[in-house]
Amino acid sequence: MTTQLPAYVAILLFYVSRTSCQDTFTAAVYEHAVILPSVTLTPVSREEALALMNRNLDILEGAIISAAQQFGQTPVQERLSCLAKNNFIYVVANIGDKKPCNTSDPQCPPDGRYQYNTDVVFDSQGKLVARYHKQNLFMSEEQFNVPKEPEIVTFNTSFGSFGIFTCFDILFHDPGITLVKDFHVDTILFPTAWMNVLPHLSAVEFHSAWAMGMRVNFLASNIHYPSKKMTGSGIYAPSSSRAFHYDMKTEEGKLLLSQLESHPSHSVVVNWTSYASSIEPLSSGNQEFKGTVFFDEFTFVKLAGVAGNYTVCQKDLCCHLSYRMSDNLADEVYALGAFDGLHTVEGRYYLQICTLLKCKTTNLNTCGDSVETASTRFEMFSLSGTFGTQYVFPEVLLSENQLAPGEFQVSTDGRLFSLKPTSRPVLTVTLFGRLYEKDRASSASSGLTAQARRIMLIVIAPIVYSLSW
Repeated sequence: MTTQLPAYVAILLFYVSRTSCQDTFTAAVYEHAVILPSVTLTPVSREEALALMNRNLDILEGAIISAAQQFGQTPVQERLSCLAKNNFIYVVANIGDKKPCNTSDPQCPPDGRYQYNTDVVFDSQGKLVARYHKQNLFMSEEQFNVPKEPEIVTFNTSFGSFGIFTCFDILFHDPGITLVKDFHVDTILFPTAWMNVLPHLSAVEFHSAWAMGMRVNFLASNIHYPSKKMTGSGIYAPSSSRAFHYDMKTEEGKLLLSQLESHPSHSVVVNWTSYASSIEPLSSGNQEFKGTVFFDEFTFVKLAGVAGNYTVCQKDLCCHLSYRMSDNLADEVYALGAFDGLHTVEGRYYLQICTLLKCKTTNLNTCGDSVETASTRFEMFSLSGTFGTQYVFPEVLLSENQLAPGEFQVSTDGRLFSLKPTSRPVLTVTLFGRLYEKDRASSASSGLTAQARRIMLIVIAPIVYSLSW
């Protein structure tokens, strides 16, 4: 997530292996430590580009062989083009796609071709069977065009239905929400080059929250590029994360494996405003103050004691918190915040957010600043809000960007509450709501024409991805 990010190339991996029981499947993702080209303003030759890609493929092939050996399958002997056919697996690659256009088309670029950020899909016979053009380009992706109509790409297997979208797409209605609500996919495959932005948009934090909020499996494979704050991959089920990786200290890639249910339940319906609307505002105990979180002005109240009940409101959103800390450290300050408004920096999207977060210092002016470590554990917490949307994503992030699988739950009346004392100190407990209908009129959520492609496959997804949202 940056305004100036060069268009490098990297390779990522998803792996889904069919098991004898089709009620479950084993999934793996690979976070690749990319080998990058030298910075140049002059286009490189095809030979130079292929040489760099092959250096990355050398590493990827090793990861694939490692995954295949752990699944007891024949090791990979051929390159990317033969992986699907030789191993009866499914391959997704993220590449640039050029499409010629007629100069009579007023939108046709001067060079006579559209260029798209593209996911291509190969079946177990090695044939190209599906393609997705990224709809929501991040601001540094100036080399790509947006497809004239949003695309919805799905495929069916004997162990569930799958959907695909890429990186910055996740913050918008299409294709992600449509894939789940209208096409009823079980699992999302998500190649990304995600730059972590705390307190609410760390990769493992937000991607796991999307899986829980939408009640789907979510396989996220990120670039491993610590100098650009890019790390954070995971295998997420609707109930909790199954495996995740966050590493800003080394330059090495990481292979993750876990088992997922083929058909996670979509039947749980949460009324995100029910509980919060039924109670009286809780005592604030002190005055409200303003603070900035990723360029958005929140309304905060400071948590004054080791336990308490608080309410803070902004516009139509009121956030309620009950909590009890394990201890109240004098050198750490926590605050409850609310934001109800249009985010306008590095993208435009309307948010309603309730958040309990650690301030960077004891100075209240730092509440909302990026912070990665904490010392305060919570015995319990319960957070709710009067949301005007059904699309709310529950986040719990602990010190050093760690998740809290099995430590919290969402109730059907819209409360995010702890099941046990936190295993680590808390960075943030957040309900991240999206009001898609309040985005600008030209957003990706308008004028959808669904295009679905369905195939029966075993799945693996190495990704070639342009290094930006």
